[in-house]
Amino acid sequence: MNIVFVGHVDHGKSTLIGRLLYDTGSLPPDKIEEVRKTCEMLGKEMEFGFILDHLQEEREQGITIDTCQIFFKTEKRDYVIIDAPGHVEFIKNMITGASQADAAILIIDAKEGVKEQTKRHAYILGMLGMKKVIVLINKMDLVDYKQERFNEVKQEITEFLKKINVEPSYIIPIVAKDGDNIAKKSEKMDWYKGETFLNCLDSFSLPEKKKNKLLRFPVQDVYKVDDKRIIAGRIESGTIKQGEEIVVLPEKTKTKVNSVEKLFQDPTHAEAGESIGITTEDPLFIERGNIICHPDNLPEVTSTIKANVFWMSKQDFNINEIITMKISTQEVSAKIEKIEKKINSSTLEEINEEKDKLKNNEVGTMIIKTLSPVVIDDFNYVPELGRFVFEKDMITSAGGIIAF
Repeated sequence: MNIVFVGHVDHGKSTLIGRLLYDTGSLPPDKIEEVRKTCEMLGKEMEFGFILDHLQEEREQGITIDTCQIFFKTEKRDYVIIDAPGHVEFIKNMITGASQADAAILIIDAKEGVKEQTKRHAYILGMLGMKKVIVLINKMDLVDYKQERFNEVKQEITEFLKKINVEPSYIIPIVAKDGDNIAKKSEKMDWYKGETFLNCLDSFSLPEKKKNKLLRFPVQDVYKVDDKRIIAGRIESGTIKQGEEIVVLPEKTKTKVNSVEKLFQDPTHAEAGESIGITTEDPLFIERGNIICHPDNLPEVTSTIKANVFWMSKQDFNINEIITMKISTQEVSAKIEKIEKKINSSTLEEINEEKDKLKNNEVGTMIIKTLSPVVIDDFNYVPELGRFVFEKDMITSAGGIIAF
């Protein structure tokens, strides 16, 4: 299960993850020793956050910059942690991390309470349709482990999450650096009657396996190898087998799979997550950006999309501009026909001024017109065909979720 940790800068994400890895025995002894020596060099006590913030730049600045992945396991299952940065400048990485996750952990400092970044990150979780959410109210030691303060922060975040249709499965008081309520119950907060964080995490059900879904095979490239024309890409969902009929979108041309090309493996079929090649019975013109599916239950092919877009560039976006839209391996020119609604991502207040442009950290519900047809899917079914990025001057400027 993929889990993402989000929250305001300095609210304790890296410390929590470091402690989690330590408590589950997921760290080699030399890594712990390296962190200990680093802390001594910097004149600090043992800081579990340094387990993840392993770049010297991050250690010196004290903030998490990149999105990294790390693994741990419980008795029930394996986990992949996606550590998403909390700093305002790294919102792009946070969206990237959250869009790959099956569950989200929102961390709040008990003393500071709900901050601007807390709300912005929570809003992104709502925009992504995240259903499995745990809220951890951290640093309870700074408020003397008081239940009253826990209840205040709990009420504040619950009211905000309700506005964006996010219902947390659990809200837990913790002290990350000491391990309170992480792997074992805290003796200092005996008023909390719920489960530990790890037990709550293990209670989540795994998402449906992608191989059990319908075939979605975005074409990355086409190679000529000897006398074969090999169509290469990664299967995002479903399975593909030698001899079965397929449809190539957006043109909707039909053919059959002549062969499945894999190194040192069964060459007759492949499934979701595998990067493979195929050859076809008919010499069709297939190129990067085509989506290969089975004939039944095809995704949508359209040139008009309604989407929620999070603008991440300091350069404003004007409604009349042509912009590059990327969905999986598809790349098309697009323009915004209309911005129906603009929202401040921190306050959730609707913005009624300048409806013809989006500014940094604003969220817009908009109608997008692509200059050529694109293949799209429900984000909650096949995320890779339900999300996109906008590029302006070859720089990623926005992330979006297709609504309709």
